[in-house]
Amino acid sequence: MRVTHMIIRKRTYIVLLMVIFIFVGLIFRLGYLQLYKTHWLTDKAEDLWRRDIPVEGKRGKILDQSEKELVYNISAPTVIAIPAQIKDKEMTAEKLAPILNMSQEKIFQLISKRTLMVYLAPGGRKISEDVANQILRLRLPGIALTEENRRYYPYGSLAAHVLGFTGIDNQGLTGIELVYDDKLKGQRGSISFFSDAKGREIPNERDFYKEPIHGLDLVLTLDLNIQKFVERELDKAIEKYNPEGIVALVMNPNTGAVLGMANRPTYFPSDYKNYPQEVYNRNLAIWKTFEPGSTFKIVTIAAALEEGKVNLKESFFDPGFILVANHRIRCWKAGGHGQQSFLQVVENSCNPGFVTLGQRLGEELLFSYIRKLGFGQKTNIDLPGEASGLLFKPSQVGPLELATTAFGQGVSVTPIQQVAAVSAIINGGQKVQPHIVKGWKDPVTNMYVIKNELEKGERVISAETSELVRLTLESVVANGTGKNAYIDGYRVGGKTGTAQKVGPDGRYLKNNHIVSFIGFAPADKPEVVVYVAVDNPQGIQFGGLVTAPIVKGIMEDTLQYLKVEKRKDQLELEYRYDDTRYYDVPNLIGQDIKDVRKNLQHFQLEIIGEGNKVINQLPKGDQRLPGDTMIRVYLGN
Repeated sequence: MRVTHMIIRKRTYIVLLMVIFIFVGLIFRLGYLQLYKTHWLTDKAEDLWRRDIPVEGKRGKILDQSEKELVYNISAPTVIAIPAQIKDKEMTAEKLAPILNMSQEKIFQLISKRTLMVYLAPGGRKISEDVANQILRLRLPGIALTEENRRYYPYGSLAAHVLGFTGIDNQGLTGIELVYDDKLKGQRGSISFFSDAKGREIPNERDFYKEPIHGLDLVLTLDLNIQKFVERELDKAIEKYNPEGIVALVMNPNTGAVLGMANRPTYFPSDYKNYPQEVYNRNLAIWKTFEPGSTFKIVTIAAALEEGKVNLKESFFDPGFILVANHRIRCWKAGGHGQQSFLQVVENSCNPGFVTLGQRLGEELLFSYIRKLGFGQKTNIDLPGEASGLLFKPSQVGPLELATTAFGQGVSVTPIQQVAAVSAIINGGQKVQPHIVKGWKDPVTNMYVIKNELEKGERVISAETSELVRLTLESVVANGTGKNAYIDGYRVGGKTGTAQKVGPDGRYLKNNHIVSFIGFAPADKPEVVVYVAVDNPQGIQFGGLVTAPIVKGIMEDTLQYLKVEKRKDQLELEYRYDDTRYYDVPNLIGQDIKDVRKNLQHFQLEIIGEGNKVINQLPKGDQRLPGDTMIRVYLGN
């Protein structure tokens, strides 16, 4: 085909129209992008240029039930490096090494990485203000500081096993810090800047700050003052008995709220790396399992009373042993207790008497109460590492196993299980859920966002049986093996325990016991239950002599702190020759000096001043004090 001028002209027009169409399309596309897609394009560009430096959200504080701070945060600067902005890496590493106490080679390796940002760890993580100021004065390109937080424990090792600790990245590793890490840790924010593909900062571009979200504050049921009472008594016991370990628990038996919990050995959470794992990883109050000994007899007597298998006035003769399946089970008292009532069986912690109660109940009935009270299973307290304990399987229980279980041998339990079970027995008969969290508060508004409202669980014994058990255990403290827990002015109930430890070969160890005491007060309406167990105390190995005084020290201060009023309707202590006796101090003001001497025959008397009448006295009257206390009377006319 011959190409004419007309064809050439048409083709030119077509090409021209196509070029015009393309240009118009480009103009429309450009206008669309500039007018309607501005923010989208800007966001895409900023995503390519933006570099983020993380800023930690503050971890929530941990408070006691009165909202006193047990754990909080302190500022801890951290050194970061942006490798692309460091021009002289050798010089930078050389200057930083002595300040951060790191090798020059290690720092050079870190700042040479092909990455946006790197922490100069470990020496540059969570440094002191002094070290941070030294870094700032160097003005090194590509070296910056970001703020992190470090956990601070104002009371040192107090409640260490409850609180736990966090790692270098503020993640919970043990204790309550681990259980509630998600709520405590909050969310990260960031400081953002713009840089080119090589990581060099783009000039004249502003930085952006995304505020972090702080974690919630955790309010515990622990009471700081009660916890201090517990820690003090354990320290005294360590010094006196040099045991392998001690565990102590204080709980409200009506709610299950744990008011105090401590172990020995203990550790400092801020310095946990210098302690063995078996110390900081084991909260003995919930982890340790052992044969409870005679504290378990509370379960047996409660079950026997509930089922009508015993009358406390009923007579029982103890020859010092009882034969079960051709085995002689001895009483702790050589020669036995002789003729006694079943109330005295409990007061004297008489093993043959409790074996008899176990036999009356039978395997099925006794073990049903044991299981209903929570033994053999976790209490599900909100702490990590809880053990379940061990019970005989039904197929394993014969006459001998039934007998030993009745007085606390052959079963394995945890301290928290014992406290929870005794709480149910003495609070009117209903189970409670042991817990250590009271609620969660917003750190900004200081208002509760979650509050732990727990109700009592199933009934295990009647209120009438619960009252009878309380009176029985009060008699144990006034007249029996628990005398060393007697507190003048308070109605105290309790039970001693002395259990042989089992060795690696499954045999009982000689002269190696766990001694314990569980006490509660006031006995008619308990507000607090205290449990202490001491592992292999040196010298004395009886619960009534070792642990009852420890419980008394904790309980007496706790009752006074809780403003529980003293009363005069408690059982009178059956004194031994070496017991401290208490007497009522009369109000002497207005009395004639001749009568004063007659009224103070149990006390020492100091007379101050002249005259015939008493115008003042110290201590004041109408209280009970130990005999031989000095009473000062001031005379006048």
